[in-house]
Amino acid sequence: MRVPLSTPPAIPAGALAAGAQPTLAAPGGLLLRPWEPSDAPVFLAAYRDPEIRHWHTRHPASESQVQEWFEGYRRAWAGETGASWAVTRDGVEVLGRIALTGMDLDDGVAGCAYWVLPAARRAGVASRALTALAGWALDGAGFHRLHLDHSTRNVASCRTALRAGFRLEGTKRSDAVHADGRHDMHLHARIRGDRPAG
Repeated sequence: MRVPLSTPPAIPAGALAAGAQPTLAAPGGLLLRPWEPSDAPVFLAAYRDPEIRHWHTRHPASESQVQEWFEGYRRAWAGETGASWAVTRDGVEVLGRIALTGMDLDDGVAGCAYWVLPAARRAGVASRALTALAGWALDGAGFHRLHLDHSTRNVASCRTALRAGFRLEGTKRSDAVHADGRHDMHLHARIRGDRPAG
């Protein structure tokens, strides 16, 4: 049930879902596009990578379950609650995933999440994709604030966030469960008007 607002929504209901989920370009030939059924094998393989499994506690068990996740992503866009993109090289080779989560159109706030396949790591893929996503969300879609969190032990994710202009706001103590137990989590955010690092 939606409660009436005393202030106008940051993004009017229906504004995003009125169109198709966009395809977003990022430097270096990266293209962020919605997931396609043919991406299921590489998506499933990603969650068998030890690094991705370590930082993500939900793992699809089969290609059919991946297809269910993809359908969930389509429903999330239609319901304006989230969006997930394949990070690709020229729209073909999948390099990773990036998403907006928990989209709150009333306040103009959403979370961000990402992972990159082993062969594409340490090449700036995640930071370029996150910068492109943030640019569209903050400057085009109408969001005001994006946030993300990661384990304080995940140094690569911290670098990605900082390069994409997501300032470190603090540490959430013992906030998330990972494969090896509870972790403190860094909270980063980028608001409209912030810019990526150099």
